[in-house]
Amino acid sequence: MAEVSEVLMSVLSTIRVPRPGDRVHKDECALSFSSPESEGGLYVCMNSFLGFGSQYVDRHHTRSGQRAYLHISRTRKAPKEDDENSGSGDPPKKKPTRLAIGIEGGFNVEQEQYEEEVKVVLFPDRQEVTSDDLATMPDVVRERVSLAMAGLMSADSVSHALQVQQWDGEVRAESRHAVELKQLNNGTKIPPSGWRCEVCDLQENLWMNLSDGRVFCGRRYFDGSGGNNHALLHFQQTGHPLAVKLGTITPDGADVYSYDEDDMVLDPKLPEHLSHFGIDMMTMEKTEHTMTELEIAVNQRVGEWEVIQESGATLRPLSGPGLTGMKNLGNSCYLNSVMQVLFTVPDFQSKYVSNIDKIFNEAPSDPTQDFKTQVAKLGYGLLSGEYSKPAPDPGEGSEPSSEPRGDQVGIAARMFKALVGRGHPEFSTNRQQDAQEFLLHFINMVERNCRSGVNPSEAFRFIVEERIVCQQSQKAKYTQRVDYILQLPVPMDQATNTEELQEAERRREEADSSGAPPPAPVRTCIPFTACMAALSEPETLTDFWSSAAQAKTTATKTTRFASFPDHMVIQVKKFTFGQDWVPKKLDVSIDVPDTLDLTALRGTGQQPGEELLPEVAPPPLMTPDVEVKAPVLDDSTVSQLCEMGFPLEACRKAVYYTGNTGIDAAMNWVMGHMDDPDFSAPLVLPGTSSAPGTTPTESISEEHLATIVSMGFSRDQATRALRATSNVLERAVDWIFSHLDDLESMEVSEGGRSAAESEGSREPPPGPKVRDGPGKYELFAFISHMGTSTMCGHYVCHIKKDQQWVIFNDQKVCASEKPPKDLGYLYFYRRVTE
Repeated sequence: MAEVSEVLMSVLSTIRVPRPGDRVHKDECALSFSSPESEGGLYVCMNSFLGFGSQYVDRHHTRSGQRAYLHISRTRKAPKEDDENSGSGDPPKKKPTRLAIGIEGGFNVEQEQYEEEVKVVLFPDRQEVTSDDLATMPDVVRERVSLAMAGLMSADSVSHALQVQQWDGEVRAESRHAVELKQLNNGTKIPPSGWRCEVCDLQENLWMNLSDGRVFCGRRYFDGSGGNNHALLHFQQTGHPLAVKLGTITPDGADVYSYDEDDMVLDPKLPEHLSHFGIDMMTMEKTEHTMTELEIAVNQRVGEWEVIQESGATLRPLSGPGLTGMKNLGNSCYLNSVMQVLFTVPDFQSKYVSNIDKIFNEAPSDPTQDFKTQVAKLGYGLLSGEYSKPAPDPGEGSEPSSEPRGDQVGIAARMFKALVGRGHPEFSTNRQQDAQEFLLHFINMVERNCRSGVNPSEAFRFIVEERIVCQQSQKAKYTQRVDYILQLPVPMDQATNTEELQEAERRREEADSSGAPPPAPVRTCIPFTACMAALSEPETLTDFWSSAAQAKTTATKTTRFASFPDHMVIQVKKFTFGQDWVPKKLDVSIDVPDTLDLTALRGTGQQPGEELLPEVAPPPLMTPDVEVKAPVLDDSTVSQLCEMGFPLEACRKAVYYTGNTGIDAAMNWVMGHMDDPDFSAPLVLPGTSSAPGTTPTESISEEHLATIVSMGFSRDQATRALRATSNVLERAVDWIFSHLDDLESMEVSEGGRSAAESEGSREPPPGPKVRDGPGKYELFAFISHMGTSTMCGHYVCHIKKDQQWVIFNDQKVCASEKPPKDLGYLYFYRRVTE
């Protein structure tokens, strides 16, 4: 022990006590998904506070020279008997009574109970020091090490801090309508029981409008249960904003919903408002579940939510390489589904998993903040099979279930989620998100982090060709743009079961008028061929400014593929807006094929003998003066374009060159000139002396220049980015990452100016790198969504593995019996080679 004491004394200066703001990683390995519960436990560096599993701690010691690590290991305790089992001296496990986390009555986030062992381990010889050992060591060693151990154990880990530590879903704001609510003196009195919906006679989920006392049923849920939306329809017809849920009224309050504010609210005058319709709060008893209780029930049974999850079938659990589940970290199913599919694509496997040793060896000192490292870590975790193990039975010790559960230990991608969501207003939260938006967000991050070397997102990249034909001159214009996802329209008027839908609507109207229960809903069936026809048919453009006719006219736009990617992603445009601008999801079934041939949609470019629209500006805007003066641009149109994210100078040029003829013409100009080398160069108006493409040097912020240069770009490149984005730093950073190919081709002369600026005749840089080949594909994965909106509900994915469809539902991985291919949201195809 004296020898160990000497070693500790020699490294004492490297042992730190965590301070506020220090990032402590004591729950997850920086390079794997090892944790204190894993075999071998977790080693936390007592200097950097990074955690490492047993397979990576030696690597960190060798690279960093750090010797002192806090070793944390946990083993599960045997489960205690619950309140239904008598004979236990322990208090019964409380069920949640509040929609909250981390407060009294809420969900207990520490669901597992563990025996914990903590000790200091000194490398390279792995000498162990326990708390008892420290008691025999010199005071300076004992105090310093004990303080560091206590500080590490009491500090909040990064993963814990990133989760919602304390959240109360029952905290409701006071409605802005409550105090001044106008109530009609219509003589309505509500009995204490026996309520029915005035429209459909439903006797549950009933809401009384606090303005007129009328009683209607609540909203219909995504699965057809709940009400029939009659309370919502009443609000849309009358504008009366507040409603109370009958059956939840007690002397302590009730559920009040504001349709105008679209949220559960507080009504400080609720006793008065209820009394107006003859309801005495003090005598009422609860007979219905409150909305909070219903949400708690959903949270408790979320693992049993089986819509689009092949409910009713006994699914066979799978495990092994490529069959690893992912824990839901709180509405992270959108991320889980997308990443499961992406790591089925060979490009992502070879980029991140095949090169994992090289990536880890080149990782920075803090690998938790390195994009490439964390993506490789996730990919290896999904594909290796190391974490594809059955989850421990929560009822261990009791009789085993007769049916396989399918749950795995899986992996919790907390570091990955925190890194890719950092700074994003949506993906940094625990709210549900759109899987398609996350896919594009992740692809954008891959693009930014693959400035050199192989870029796996090229597997999805393709070029779209748009052909616009002026109907007056019959001259054409061709533009191209890069895309990653094909958005497929859903022509509802092409339904194949129109008679069945009409009959269902007739039965629903009869049920509404007679008070009978509503019939089961009928799903609209749309042929996939109709969707493809809607995609390929020409679109009519009104108010198109024709450079040939020098006037507004009508044009047709046809969209085709200029290239076919290795992997085609198709998004079914299920989400739309109703006539009242309320977002809604189309309940459709589309017979998506297993094989797809897009050859007929390949663009052909300019046809022989076809004339192109001239690239000329419209007549200059003239003032009544004889002298030509600078035109007055329509500021509102410029602002609208800027709000869409386009550079200010480009927006000004769009309005000028379309003669102030409106937003549609300006947008057409923008879309047709986005690839111009001077797209973002300042507009030089008549009467000004500035040369085209120049900007006063003093307009560029030196502080912004220094910031961008510190990111590894040249001063010339930083200047170009700032000029292209009106000197706005955030936009300049985004611009510079989206123009990497252009910037990397810039040749800087001795004078510090790029060749692009010094040689006006320089050829434009080559376009984005795309792969092209036959347009024939086969389906290998699809992501499905359940719920009424992309911002709520649940996502699962189905992936074809060795000719067998597999369902990935967070931690559940099972063989699919009936993959619901007709109900998907995102479809993934791969090219079929002849």
